[in-house]
Amino acid sequence: MMKLYHTELSGNCHKVRLMLSLLELKHDRVLVNLASGEHKSADFLKIDPLGQVPLLIDENTTIRDSQAILVYLARKCDRTDWLPLEAESMAKVMQWLSFAANEINSSLFIARLHFLFGMNFDWETAQQKGKQILQIMDEHLRERNWLECSSPTIADIACYPYVGLAPDGKVSLEPYPNVMAWIDRIKQLSGYERMPGLE
Repeated sequence: MMKLYHTELSGNCHKVRLMLSLLELKHDRVLVNLASGEHKSADFLKIDPLGQVPLLIDENTTIRDSQAILVYLARKCDRTDWLPLEAESMAKVMQWLSFAANEINSSLFIARLHFLFGMNFDWETAQQKGKQILQIMDEHLRERNWLECSSPTIADIACYPYVGLAPDGKVSLEPYPNVMAWIDRIKQLSGYERMPGLE
């Protein structure tokens, strides 16, 4: 059985928990206490030298990084609805995985870390960049229900948590009605799993 190492308040961990739930994949979950430094312990570093969560172990396969785990799960289950194999569609989905790892992580993620966890970051720049990417997403979603394709893909799951958690970083979602409607559609998916801040 697969085993997921995670922490409750991480959006990156949530996207993996959400994907596992949407795919109805049985797995064990191991909570990692980041506050106590458990992820930097010798035992954990033997599993993942980077000392990061989420971390997925599937028999003899170990996958780190939330975007990589989403790809792994979709391909393992041969779910071309979640990750299309046709060249253009796959490339467009992968663009959003990069967007999640870069643009979202360097803006909405950073602002949330500052306000929710008291970490010392340039939160004003992060907020401003967050508003810019939300505007980009809002315009992209103006005439479509999902980021790419006609049904949800791992692109949506990769981008969802930290966009939905934007208010934790004092970035309002109210000016972005298409993003808010997209968030609501994700919450209506069969198998949706909640997390604190995304009720």
